[in-house]
Amino acid sequence: MAFIRSNINRRDRKRGMGLPVAAAAVFLALTFLFAVPSMAQEGLPGTYGLKIYSVNPGLYPFVQVYFRTFDQNMQPLVNLNERNIGLMVKGRSYSPMKRQYFIQSLRQRQEATRTVIILDASKSMAGFPFEASLRAAARFIDSKRPQDEVAILAIRDTKDGYETVSAFERDPGALARRLADVRCDGKRTRLYDTIAAGMQACGASSQGSVSPSSSGFIVSNSIVVFSDGRDDGSALSREELNTRISGLPIPVPIYCLAYSRVSPKYFKNLESISKNSFGKYYLIAEAFDKMQRVVEEIQNIIQSDYVLTFRSYVPVDGEEHSIKVGVEYPAGSGKYKFEGAKFEALEPPPDDRLYQKINELRLAIPDLPDGNPYMDRTSAQQGGMPPHPTGTMPPQQSGMVPPPPQQREVSQ
Repeated sequence: MAFIRSNINRRDRKRGMGLPVAAAAVFLALTFLFAVPSMAQEGLPGTYGLKIYSVNPGLYPFVQVYFRTFDQNMQPLVNLNERNIGLMVKGRSYSPMKRQYFIQSLRQRQEATRTVIILDASKSMAGFPFEASLRAAARFIDSKRPQDEVAILAIRDTKDGYETVSAFERDPGALARRLADVRCDGKRTRLYDTIAAGMQACGASSQGSVSPSSSGFIVSNSIVVFSDGRDDGSALSREELNTRISGLPIPVPIYCLAYSRVSPKYFKNLESISKNSFGKYYLIAEAFDKMQRVVEEIQNIIQSDYVLTFRSYVPVDGEEHSIKVGVEYPAGSGKYKFEGAKFEALEPPPDDRLYQKINELRLAIPDLPDGNPYMDRTSAQQGGMPPHPTGTMPPQQSGMVPPPPQQREVSQ
């Protein structure tokens, strides 16, 4: 962080810049809150939900499901474990007693995330507001994990309406040097075109790819926008941009920080984009020092995703099969929120590194002799214990789960 700040400060010195609603309406609101990501914003107290970002069957028969949780303030649910999770494959519920799935926090794993930072570098943002956004962007970079990647776009007077300051990069030092060179001299603000370019960059990432290295698997993409919300001459309108956002098969949350020392007139543009993208809108106004706390919160949201790993008993057939993941929060409440997705039953590529990871998972989730991981009438009546008590199976550096203690000699 000190290195990043020093680059910016040197540049500064050089330039001399110092509910009353009907019951039916409540029902509809709750229905759409969890059915449509664009409406999953600050809601009624006690509400929560989840969104599946990626499903990786590359270690089949083991399938990994990456998902994000949120409460009524779009903050992640904390300390989830197997007691909170329900799993259905092709409409049939897995029995927690049979220990065929477990959940981990992404924070302790090696899979990577990607974020595009968009800086409004028009003259209307010059001075302290722009310098505050640079410092906040530097703080975001400083708080990322080593495997996470960041790209930087600056809204400038170019043919496309923006300048690529940095492509996706993991090295915080390289990002800092490029960030410190951004100039705030644009005459026009093609905000919507630049956000669309950020979305396109996210779409070109390797989501869903099979990689022997856990750190090479991108599980989510996000965009962080620093702007006053004003748009001048974009080829896209706000409505067209929101239509693109709504049509994305995998959500790309857009976190907008709305700030200005001139006028809040255009803040609503940023609010609309954030709410439509499963992101979050932050009203900064002239409280520029608040930016650094906000980007730390955004990093916390991104890193608080969960990974559900389960053993599939669907034969390899090359077909797609439906799954549903449910979260019960708090545990024991009996109220689940479910999200659906699909996985393909495919043989993994012939790569020794992949098979090594598959063998690790075979030890962590042993095959059931009868091939039946589902609930039956007896287990449903007796209730079930969670598959793996929280904390008993810490992740390895590879991001995989180690075998249970009694089996570690065999794996070595």
